[in-house]
Amino acid sequence: MSTTYGRTVNTGPVVAGGAGTARVVRRRAGRPHYRMRRYGMEALAVAFGVVIAVWSLLPIYNMVIIALDSHDDVFSGAIWPEHPSLESFRVVITEDFWYLARFWHQFGNSFYVGLTVMFLTLAIGSLASFTVSRMRMRYSWMLSNAALMTYVIPASFLAIPMYRIMQIYGLSNSLWSVILALTTFATPYAIFIFTQYSSSIPIELDESARIDGATPWQIYFRIYLPLMAPALVAVGTYALLLAWNEYLYNFLLLSTPDSMTVAVALAQFLNSDESPWNFMMATAIIYAMPPIILYYGFRRYMAAGLTMGGVKG
Repeated sequence: MSTTYGRTVNTGPVVAGGAGTARVVRRRAGRPHYRMRRYGMEALAVAFGVVIAVWSLLPIYNMVIIALDSHDDVFSGAIWPEHPSLESFRVVITEDFWYLARFWHQFGNSFYVGLTVMFLTLAIGSLASFTVSRMRMRYSWMLSNAALMTYVIPASFLAIPMYRIMQIYGLSNSLWSVILALTTFATPYAIFIFTQYSSSIPIELDESARIDGATPWQIYFRIYLPLMAPALVAVGTYALLLAWNEYLYNFLLLSTPDSMTVAVALAQFLNSDESPWNFMMATAIIYAMPPIILYYGFRRYMAAGLTMGGVKG
C-alpha cells in the first residue's frame, strides 16, 4: 500500500525475501520458452496436417487428371493435361465403349444392392434393439453381445463358406446373395449402436403408451422409430456405403455382366493388354459421386447418431 497525493494506491503484496523475487524472475524468463514451444508444436501440427492432406488428396488428383487426359497421354508424366477434355466422361455416360456397354444397368444394380442392404439392416437392427432395450426380455443382453462376437472372424475368412451356402440355396450369381451376405455383416454393428442409443430414450414413454392401450408394434412405429431417427440415419448411411464399396463378395458371388455391380465391372478394365485408364478413372469418379453426396448431406446426423450410440451404455 502507498499514499500518493492523499490517495491510497494498492501496489500488490510485497514479496518478502530474495526467494520470492527469484521465483518471479524465473517465471517471467520462462514465458518466451513456453511461447516458442507452443509455436513449435503448432507448426509441427500444421506441417503434419498438410502432409496427411496431400497424401489423402493425391490419389483423387491423379484420378481427375487421368480422366481428363487422352488415352495416349495418360503416362506422359505431366502435372496437368496439356489439352484437358471431358471426352472420357462422355464415353462413360453414353456407354460408348464395349467395357461400358451395361454401365447404367450395373449402376442400377449397385443402387439396388445398397438400398436393400440399408433397409434390411435398419429393419433387423431396430427390431432387435427394441426387443433388447425396451421389451426387457430375460437374457436379452446376450443378443447384442453375441452379435458383436461375429466380428471376431474377419469377413474375408467367411467368403468361401458364404459362397458355398449361396450355391446350396440356389442363390449363386444373384444380387440377393450379395444382399444377404452384406446384411449379415452390417446387422451386428446396427444392433449395438441402436441398443446403446435407445438407452437415452426414457422408458417412461413406453410405459405411458402401454397405459393408454398401445401395442408393442404401435410403440415401435410411433415412439421408438421417430426418436431413433439420428441413429437410423447414421447406421443406414453406414450400411449403404458398406454395400456400395464392397468388392470381394460382389466379385465372388456375381459372375455375369448383367448381375455385376460397378465395383466389379471396373476390374474388367484390367483384363485388356492396354487398359483404357482414362475411361476407368472417369467411371470411378462418377461411381464415387453418390456416396460423397450422401455423406456430406447426412454428415451432421451421422455424427450425432454415432456419438450418442458410442457413449451411452
